[in-house]
Amino acid sequence: MIIDLSGKKAVVSASTAGIGFAIAKGLAESGAEVVINGRSQDSVDRALSSLRTSDAIAHATGFAGDLATPQECERLLAEHPRCDILVNSLGIYALEDFFDVDDTEWERFFQTNVMSGVRLARGYLPGMVKNRWGRVVFISSESALNIPPEMIHYGFTKTAQLAISRGLAKRLAGTGVTVNSVLPGPTLSDGLASLLKPMASVCAKQIVGRGRDRVRAPEPSKLGDPARRIGRRSCEHGRLRLLQAGVRDIRGSASRGRWRRRHDLLMDRDHDAGEITDLRRFHRALASAAFGRSLPMIGTPAPIAARCRGLAHPSVTV
Repeated sequence: MIIDLSGKKAVVSASTAGIGFAIAKGLAESGAEVVINGRSQDSVDRALSSLRTSDAIAHATGFAGDLATPQECERLLAEHPRCDILVNSLGIYALEDFFDVDDTEWERFFQTNVMSGVRLARGYLPGMVKNRWGRVVFISSESALNIPPEMIHYGFTKTAQLAISRGLAKRLAGTGVTVNSVLPGPTLSDGLASLLKPMASVCAKQIVGRGRDRVRAPEPSKLGDPARRIGRRSCEHGRLRLLQAGVRDIRGSASRGRWRRRHDLLMDRDHDAGEITDLRRFHRALASAAFGRSLPMIGTPAPIAARCRGLAHPSVTV
């Protein structure tokens, strides 16, 4: 698929590594002017150097600042007042028991994962509406629908992103601006590798091997394309994109729920274990229950950046 984003300017938060960088690279390869963001100037410089030495020949600039704070969001808006494609990919996560997470940690997750996207969307959307063209993408997570018991505070923020994107999609209907959410599954980024490293050392396994014991986790470069397609597509608005929903073990009352046949959401299940074996149908069922309609299925694994880029394409269906 050839997608031309020439003349468009994209701002991708937290884009110096991982999924954010893969998305920024995909947008640059499609001709967009891209603003790379990271917390430190060193990380931004490294990302820009990597981008410019790759096949992505495009205009790329950097912005060093922690967008979890309102001050840095205001500074970004002042330095880069124009934005045609906004990808909110800033997010943090940690394995913490619910009873060990204090108010300060809840607030830190909320400010980083939720309010950063709220502030940028609030700042850039008026210009998009005025120009009658714009794309906003929230990088949520499959954890927004399948809340992980060891990361309840993280799952909460990802569900909040869905509420914001869905509400904005309704608010901006007919303006030429689309708002969508992408829900990646576990992805073998540097962050996940760091999270798995202690477990890997205990189990005397390689990081990748340990990660595959828990999740089916592709690398960010293989998940980079869907966000790029969001920059051109106008026919999709207010949708969830479930990508690589790969957590293996899901048990409990949710797995034993009944879903109506008219949505074609019946799930394969292991009756003895009470465990869903078709997780893609499970996630589709949850999404359908939440939004009142059946949503398109995404294969596992699927490239995130390609999906995002496709959501922005004017006519091609993914």
